[in-house]
Amino acid sequence: MKKEEKKSEAFLKKLDPAYQVDKGQKMKLVVEVANPDAEVKWLKNGQELRVTGSRYIFESIGNKRILTINNCSLADDAAYTCVIGEEKSFTELFVREPPVQILRPLEDQVVMVGERVEFECEVSEDGAQVKWEKNGVELTREETFKYRFKKDGKKHFLIINETTLEDSGNYIVKTNGGESVAELLVQEKQLEILQGVADLTVKAKEQAVFKCEVSDETVTGIWVKNGKEVVPNERIKISHIGRVHKLTIDDVVPSDEGDYSFIPNGFAFNLSAKLHFMEVKIDFVPRQEPPKIKLDCASGNADTIIVVAGNKLRLDVPITGDPAPTVVWSKGDQVIQQAPVRTDPQPGVEVNDDVDIISETDGRVHVETHPDHCVFIIEGAEKSDEGAYTVLLKNPAGEDKATINVKVIEAPDPPQAPKILNIGEDFCTVQWQPPKYDGGMPITGYILERKKKKSYRWMRLNYDLVKELTYESKRMIEGVIYEMRIYAVNAIGMSLPSQPSQPFMPIAPTSEPTQLTVEDVSDTSITVKWRPPERIGAGGLDGYMVEYCKEGSSEWVPALQGLTERTSTLIRDLPTGERLTFRVKAINLAGPSEPCTMKEPVTIREIMQRPKIWLPRFLRQKLVKKVGETVNIVIPFQGKPRPVVTWLKDGQPIDPKQVGIRNSEADTILFIRSAERHHSGEYQVKIQIENCEDTAAILIQIVDKPSAPQKLKIVEIWGFNVALEWSPPQDDGNTEISGYTIQKADKKTMEWFTVYEHYRRLNCVVSDLIMGNEYFFRVFSENMCGLSEKPANSKDSAQIQKTGISYKPPNYKEHEFGEAPKFTHPLVNRSVVAGYNATLSCSLRGSPKPRITWYKNKMDLSGEARYRAFSKQGVLTLEVRKPSPFDGGVYMCKAVNEHGEAETECRLEVRGES
Repeated sequence: MKKEEKKSEAFLKKLDPAYQVDKGQKMKLVVEVANPDAEVKWLKNGQELRVTGSRYIFESIGNKRILTINNCSLADDAAYTCVIGEEKSFTELFVREPPVQILRPLEDQVVMVGERVEFECEVSEDGAQVKWEKNGVELTREETFKYRFKKDGKKHFLIINETTLEDSGNYIVKTNGGESVAELLVQEKQLEILQGVADLTVKAKEQAVFKCEVSDETVTGIWVKNGKEVVPNERIKISHIGRVHKLTIDDVVPSDEGDYSFIPNGFAFNLSAKLHFMEVKIDFVPRQEPPKIKLDCASGNADTIIVVAGNKLRLDVPITGDPAPTVVWSKGDQVIQQAPVRTDPQPGVEVNDDVDIISETDGRVHVETHPDHCVFIIEGAEKSDEGAYTVLLKNPAGEDKATINVKVIEAPDPPQAPKILNIGEDFCTVQWQPPKYDGGMPITGYILERKKKKSYRWMRLNYDLVKELTYESKRMIEGVIYEMRIYAVNAIGMSLPSQPSQPFMPIAPTSEPTQLTVEDVSDTSITVKWRPPERIGAGGLDGYMVEYCKEGSSEWVPALQGLTERTSTLIRDLPTGERLTFRVKAINLAGPSEPCTMKEPVTIREIMQRPKIWLPRFLRQKLVKKVGETVNIVIPFQGKPRPVVTWLKDGQPIDPKQVGIRNSEADTILFIRSAERHHSGEYQVKIQIENCEDTAAILIQIVDKPSAPQKLKIVEIWGFNVALEWSPPQDDGNTEISGYTIQKADKKTMEWFTVYEHYRRLNCVVSDLIMGNEYFFRVFSENMCGLSEKPANSKDSAQIQKTGISYKPPNYKEHEFGEAPKFTHPLVNRSVVAGYNATLSCSLRGSPKPRITWYKNKMDLSGEARYRAFSKQGVLTLEVRKPSPFDGGVYMCKAVNEHGEAETECRLEVRGES
């Protein structure tokens, strides 16, 4: 019998052997005690726990004793014991630290030498430990304090105060649940000139504005005139707004003429331009002089005027003629309308009250007409302002005409989205096309930027302009998805950025496979195998390509259609006798790896090998299977060329409908889907190559449950004991009988109880039977498959007699149940309406059941179709179907049995329909 564990007297329910809880969670340890008043002690690693704040809470609720541990930490990972007197309940608590996830990754950064860098990431847990690395080397606090590490709750920072060129690289933050990589590019400080200073020609009392634009908003500088710094005053003003620096000179005087330069602080170059003062000379003009336009005075002998989009164009055109000519400006066929405005008189010059200032409707293009010159002005030039402008002078003495071509230049359009070619492990080639519009000036180069797919920060890749239409981007992280975009640059400035390229991932081909060897050779085929590459990388592995080359040739021929994912392959249909060299390449998205090539060529020729069967160890003994189980025997062998395999059963060929046989080049398989008894026997396998052969024998025994034992009989009964005897079963199930199971059943309940299990003998004594009860017996036979389906039952029962006492049952007078009929509820008089069914009811008792007869006016109603009689549980009912006045009268019910009779009557009145 199974030994019962000793029950605890103090504990009704002990602690489980172990508990597990996540760090920061609450844990409750609960026991149930037998005595509700019992006091318990809690121990941690053998030391008693005391109440300390809210960390440990001890509760006593009825029979339950509870220890609650709030906000579990790694220090709570320990062994705990609950003690009552001398008894203990022991458990272990394991505190699991959840992996720290990176919620916000690092961002790539580009800085100038000497600038401050701050990498920031956010993790999933406050106060988590992180590790910072640069190019795979862990960063620590150095004596120079180059790197500073900071924590703020879930945020972690790496700070580099003053960067150097050596700080460029990949920075990694690692937790126990992931990592994030970002790239830092440190560039030498360079300054780009987005717009240079232009030469100016200005008349007296007018305003001169020198303007330039550089790439860095933080750059400051000074203005110099003829080598001396310009000091601002009421007439001269210097301004710096964003990237634009301006020098403004009001009321220009002849002394303002000279060379002006802007020198940015910290950079060894300057931006220079000249200010020309145009002095208006008044010569004596003879009367009736034809008008004359002197363009060379204002335009520097140029027929085309170039203006930067957004800037102001002012062109002074000296004119002569007497009387003063009329000035008409036009663009193409469109004449600009005029509007007369009085001008301020100049000292010593006569002014005509009819001088015109003419302007376009939007007010950006206008002209001024003076006695000795006219002025052409474009405010905020746009692309639509380009074209040929004609000035026509007329007076009575004649006319003159001149054409001025205005060209507006601006920053170019953005290029189309670039294409990514030739992707490698940490580099790619970017290709793009020039923009559709170059802004009116030749493209001087391109600027490239890249960013990670999930980032918002673009990194500039070059400060020197790229002149070509391709660029190789380097120092990328394998397995990270990037995007690229392009800016076009001309002499005016940078375009808007192009659309980003399609996202791409830098990946590299794997390293070459290793250990390419020959496994088998025949007259037309070869089996080769190899090991995977040592380095696969983020691109994964799509498969392998196998090729061969004939000796003396340099042409490699694919050995397989497509790729194989396995590290071995059989190559068929090879030319017999040829010497071939084989090689294998690993393929992934980045392309093929370097090949792994065999050192020596292989001759395609069969190698003779004697046949040999390698019988598995478990088949050297008898193989025993149960009926219905699957038999699957694999027997490996060797031999070249491929041997011929033959199977026999007990010396006869195997029926293929009963047993399946499958053969390959290296083994043979015997397969029985559902084993039956007739599959038992000796199986012989023979392999043969020409005159050589090898054989092996296998014994298979299919076993089943046995039949029931035979001839079970009760041999003797004495006292409380019964002796049984039986014979072995007729069918042992093709295996040894391991024992018998004997059961008994009380005749009253016929519930079977086991007396003996695995009983080895053919007779037994059943003891401890109950006096006065009668028993039946049955026996099951048993083998390795289990008990027989049916038992052997005893034909007779065994009566356990009581000794010394004879029981005399008492005599009882039988009760008389007979009773004469008696109406418990008589009939009652009724009045009904003609045409509607009427019922008469009464109740009766009597035993045996009385015979009932209904009468109307003392006439028997039995057999009358218009009347139906019912009797249900002592209630008697007579139904009169649709009575008429004729059916009225005295009705009587009579009941008769062997003990007497009884009757009851009533009067029925049938009223006519109203």
